[in-house]
Amino acid sequence: MNLHSDSAVAAMIGAVVLSATAGDIVISSALKKIGDLGQIRRARGWGGTLCAIAGSGRLFCGVGFMAASFFALLFALSHAEVSLVAPAAGSLTFVANAIAAKWILRENVDGRRWLAALLVCCGVALLRA
Repeated sequence: MNLHSDSAVAAMIGAVVLSATAGDIVISSALKKIGDLGQIRRARGWGGTLCAIAGSGRLFCGVGFMAASFFALLFALSHAEVSLVAPAAGSLTFVANAIAAKWILRENVDGRRWLAALLVCCGVALLRA
């Protein structure tokens, strides 16, 4: 496979976006389940806060996704131009996070954010035009 083909670059960017979005969503979900770390610290001290964090397998799963995203980004940058990979990965992650927040976390994503996501998509399309 030619690693410099358009489809290979798109796949590399897709891997970065999917793993970063998964990491963001899983970490957000884990922290919502753990609760307010400030309140935990006030009630149980720093030790209790660290125990609450260390006891969350979901949080560590999210960190794993974020690590996968980092290494996917390194791989993509070693095979494609930074002027394409960095803006596309960053902006498409923004779009994917908005979609995942709405459909997975059931958050309220208002019209302004959807408009921003649409404009981001237009900007990414211009990168390859």
